[in-house]
Amino acid sequence: MSKDWKNLIADLSTPLRDLRDGAPDVMKGFSAIAQAALKPSALDTKTKELIALAIGVATRCDDCIAFHTKAAALRGATWEEILETLGMAIYMGAGPSAMYAAHALDAYGQLAPAKTGGA
Repeated sequence: MSKDWKNLIADLSTPLRDLRDGAPDVMKGFSAIAQAALKPSALDTKTKELIALAIGVATRCDDCIAFHTKAAALRGATWEEILETLGMAIYMGAGPSAMYAAHALDAYGQLAPAKTGGA
């Protein structure tokens, strides 16, 4: 059973907008944290998105998988980099992470630009 990862992201746009409107200070704070965390420094942004993807898999968050898979792919993450990232998530999260790693591969297949590869 495959999810429609593009629609999952699109379906969240209205509820996320409602959240930004209803809790603007919290969401501005969250946005500031995200921008600070993703700012390239010792690690580039692609690597940071791969880390976020691994955490999303380990914590079993489909929405996180969708957003961070797309962001990593847009920053040039390859199929091989996604697989290696998912290997780390499985190592840290065991069986449940293996199941969610399969979700992430499905998401990458749907969300990555064709040039980044894949199965």
